Amino acid sequence: MLEDSAVDLYENAPCGYLSTLMDGRIAKVNTTLLTWLGYRREDLVGRRRFTDLLTVGGRLYHETHFAPLLRMQGEIGGIALELKAADGTRMPVLVTSVVKTSDDGRPLLIRTTLFDARDRRAYETELLRARQEAEEARREADQARRAAEEAHRAVEAERERLQRLATTLQRTLLPPSLTAPAGLDVAAHYHIASADEVGGDFYDLFPLADGSWGLFLGDVCGKGAAAAAVTSLARYTLRAAAVYDPDPAAVLANLNTVLTHEYEGTDPRFCTVLFGVLTPDRGNAGFELALAAGGHPPAILLRADGGARYLPTPGGQLIGVVPDPHVATTTVRLDPGDTVLLYTDGLTEARTAPPGRTEGDGDGRYGDAALLDFTAALAPTTASAAIAALQTLLDTLGSGVDDDTALLALGVPRPSPEAKQ
Repeated sequence: MLEDSAVDLYENAPCGYLSTLMDGRIAKVNTTLLTWLGYRREDLVGRRRFTDLLTVGGRLYHETHFAPLLRMQGEIGGIALELKAADGTRMPVLVTSVVKTSDDGRPLLIRTTLFDARDRRAYETELLRARQEAEEARREADQARRAAEEAHRAVEAERERLQRLATTLQRTLLPPSLTAPAGLDVAAHYHIASADEVGGDFYDLFPLADGSWGLFLGDVCGKGAAAAAVTSLARYTLRAAAVYDPDPAAVLANLNTVLTHEYEGTDPRFCTVLFGVLTPDRGNAGFELALAAGGHPPAILLRADGGARYLPTPGGQLIGVVPDPHVATTTVRLDPGDTVLLYTDGLTEARTAPPGRTEGDGDGRYGDAALLDFTAALAPTTASAAIAALQTLLDTLGSGVDDDTALLALGVPRPSPEAKQ
C-alpha cells in the first residue's frame, strides 16, 4: 500500500471523481467514473459538460437548485442524482461538489465526487420485498394451524426486522434537532402511528441568508420506502428552493415542478405542505410570518390575549399533481406571547371521539372544530407547552390515530420581569 501512487489512487478510487470548468465543461475524470458509465476519456474531456451526464430530471434539479446553491455556498454535498450511461442505462449516485478558488478568491473549477448509490436503491427495494414477505408469512400462518407456533415466531422475527429498518429510515427523514432564531421558542413532535411502516410526514426550520428563517411542515401521500423517497426529495428541494428564492409561493412552485417531473406518468406522487418565512422585527420583539399552503390544513394562531383561530389559507391545491397549482398565502405578525401551531392531518382524522364529546365533526373523526377548541383552551401558551399538551392528546386518542402526525410550534416569549425593569 505504501507504493500506491497519487495518480493510481485518483484513477482507481472507489468513487468517481470529476473536475469541470466553471461553465460545466469536463476538464478531468477518473477511470472509476469512466468504467461506471462506459465512456472513453476522449468522449468526455473538453467535449461534454457535467449536465450532459444527467437524466432530464437531474438536469432540471441541477439548474434550479444544485448549481445556484453551489455558487452561493461554494460547496454542496449528499445530493441524490441519476447519471445516464453510454448505453442509456441509469445509475443512481450521491453527488458532492466543491468550488476551488484562487488565492484572491476567484473561482477556478468545480471538483465533484460521485458515490455509487445502487446499494441504497437496493436497500429500498429490499424494504418493500421484506414487507411483502411478512404479509405472505401471516397468510400462511392462518392456513397452517399445525405449524402455528413456528409460523408465529417467524412472523414476529420478520416484523422486528422491518421495524428496525423502518425506524432507521424514518430517523433519516427528520431533523435531529431544531435550532430556534433569537427571540423565538420552537418545539416539535413526531407521533408514529405504526412501527411497521415509514411515514411521509416531515418538517424543518432553518436560517436563510438575509437573517430570516424558513420553515415547512408537510405530508406525502402513502407510506413505506416509496413515500420516504418523495419525503427526502421534498425536504431537500424546499431547503434549496428557499435559498434560491425565499418567497413562500415560489418555493412551493419549485417543489411542484420537481415532483411533477420526477413522478410523471402512471406513478404520480404528491404532498400537502405549509412553507413559511419568519422575518424578525428589528425595532420590536416579534416576527412577521409569511405562509404559503399547498392543500395542507391551516395553521392555528394562539394569541397572547387568549384568542385562537385558524390562519386563512383556503383553496390551496396539492403539490405534485397539476403543472400550475393554486397556492394560498397569508401573512401574520407574531407578538410576545403569541404561538403558531402547524400540524398534519393524522390528528384531526383520528378514528375516535375527543374527550368530552360524543364524536368529532359528526363522522367519527376528531375533526378541525375539536382541535380548535382544544388549542383555544391552552391560549395563551408557549410552544413547548402546546406541543406537550398535544402529545398527551395523541396518546389519549391511542390506536385511533392510524396515520403519523407531525407537530411544529413557534412562539414569541413574553419578556421576563427582569427585562421589563
